[in-house]
Amino acid sequence: MSETKTHNNPTSNKGVRIDRWLWAARFFKTRSLAKTAIEGGKVYADGQRIKPAKDIRIGQTLEIHRGDVQFEIEIVLLSEKRGPAAVAQTLYRETEVSIERRESEVSRRRMERAGLRVPDTRPNKKQRRDLARLKTQSEAGSL
Repeated sequence: MSETKTHNNPTSNKGVRIDRWLWAARFFKTRSLAKTAIEGGKVYADGQRIKPAKDIRIGQTLEIHRGDVQFEIEIVLLSEKRGPAAVAQTLYRETEVSIERRESEVSRRRMERAGLRVPDTRPNKKQRRDLARLKTQSEAGSL
């Protein structure tokens, strides 16, 4: 008697291992990477650290740190099978705060790569004079 595990049914009371779900939802390329991230404290369920074998359920919130990117999501569907990216995106719902934070972080990194760094403070008098001098020199050179 072989029992098949299909956890795409939202009314199912059974949970799915968090490492399998993260892999199926395409947050990590392999289950071992998901397991390493969980063990390293990069994944929190309902605000608490968890273990890779912990079962998750629909409605739980996860906080996932992947490099510089941080996701806050709510689990909508459960699945142990990795499918296409379009299907994987239906397994969770990302919070509005998480989306805004992620997009602002992406735009900040793009500006830094382009050489534009937003200063922490306003320029002082000497720095303003240097900027004005630099501007007039570049305008004179382009004429």
